[in-house]
Amino acid sequence: MPTWNSRGLRGSQLEEEINRTNETYMDQGLCLVQKIPTPITPIRMDKSSSQITLAYFDQRSTVDYIGAVQGYPICFDAKESKSTTFSLQNIHPHQVEFMQRFERQDGIAFFLIYFTGIEVYYYLPLRHFMPFWDRMNAGGRKSFRFDELDQTYILPKERGVLVPYLDMINKDITERT
Repeated sequence: MPTWNSRGLRGSQLEEEINRTNETYMDQGLCLVQKIPTPITPIRMDKSSSQITLAYFDQRSTVDYIGAVQGYPICFDAKESKSTTFSLQNIHPHQVEFMQRFERQDGIAFFLIYFTGIEVYYYLPLRHFMPFWDRMNAGGRKSFRFDELDQTYILPKERGVLVPYLDMINKDITERT
């Protein structure tokens, strides 16, 4: 089984920002999106703080978030990159397979990527992600660069919303039809 340690906390700030964004959107009646917890079995705990310091994943997780936006089912995964290059090793085949199946059921699947070095939040539709995934599986690069992405999917800054992704879902829906 894969184990969990402090590396498992990577992305926790991004996830907290998304959770707060989802609460704001829910309070406004715009969507209902929930974080999907990854089931773990603790191995070692720090008795002084009661925190888990080592654990293993009970099963493979699918995506970080799932829900509905104005009648559209959505699922997405949140990722971070310190540089302007995103390593595809951060994505697992079972996640991509789940997202593809989700879209075959008329859902919307995407990645929210925070490029921390340039402080940019990016909405990556699954259909835009797949060419990078296919390139890797064909023996090509195992990453993609920020400058390879469609710049119109950069999340705009919006007052009162930390990770304002709803406009990008609307853009995504519009481009599909």
